[in-house]
Amino acid sequence: MSKVLIVAEHLDGKLNNATAKCVSAAKALQAEAIDIVVLAADPASVAAQAAKIDGVSRVRTLANGANAHALAQVLAPQIAKLAAGYTHVFGPSTTFGKDLMPCVAALLGVSQVSDVMKVEDAHTFQRPIYAGNAIVTVQVPSADPVVATIRTASWPAANDGGNASIETASVDASLPTHTRFVTLQAGKSDRPDLQSATRVVSGGRAFGSAENFKILYSLADKLGAGVGASRAAVDAGYVPNDMQVGQTGKIISPELYIAIGISGAIQHLTGIKDAGTIVAINKDGDAPIFEVADIGLVGDLFKLVPEFEAAL
Repeated sequence: MSKVLIVAEHLDGKLNNATAKCVSAAKALQAEAIDIVVLAADPASVAAQAAKIDGVSRVRTLANGANAHALAQVLAPQIAKLAAGYTHVFGPSTTFGKDLMPCVAALLGVSQVSDVMKVEDAHTFQRPIYAGNAIVTVQVPSADPVVATIRTASWPAANDGGNASIETASVDASLPTHTRFVTLQAGKSDRPDLQSATRVVSGGRAFGSAENFKILYSLADKLGAGVGASRAAVDAGYVPNDMQVGQTGKIISPELYIAIGISGAIQHLTGIKDAGTIVAINKDGDAPIFEVADIGLVGDLFKLVPEFEAAL
């Protein structure tokens, strides 16, 4: 039977919703046990949140001052030591997981399975390739532990309602000194997080300037939505790169996705293929975005978006 260890992603004492999505993937294994490990300087608050996720057997905490900041090179040796006795080690396919899990896999001497979107059995998984245009089935040797990142856009978050036990764990791991935390620079916003928002409004190069993106922000605030952007808008300097949606940005699965002034390059469509309802506004009626949109409106965004907001 499978025993799964999930690495919790958290920031400022809040558990990221991606962790609950990893639990859903672990449930698909019909695992004998699903444990979550929380690494932090003071893991108590995050551990309490993780213990409420339905299906979690227990939460294990690794308290260490070195874990105050999520550095892959510091966390990975501890996780690799704790992984003894587990058949699977899962992390979310977020910036955090993509940075950390390859280090864990390397320390365990195995190949990582990336972006798991479906579980066929304990050692057989499906993942997207070629910008999501094809799905490949990957089989892992049954004798090896499975280290994988879970494609969060493909899995629902496991519900609350659990009451897992919380245990203090300890490992004898040598932590490297060649990597150290200096500072974290992050934009602050009252809007929902882009990767977990149920509604997202995105803008493209057609906005023409960073100043014009205020139109998009106003609409997003009216909708209570997260804000994204195409790579073209990011490359043009209209918005920071942490807003980029697509193959080289964030893969998201909101219930509602509104693409405004975005042509719909295949790299962008890769990031939204799991969205519920897709709405497109573009003055080019032949734009590729209309091929995937559930609702399309052809016209000038500078005229239509203010009208849309006024109607709301």
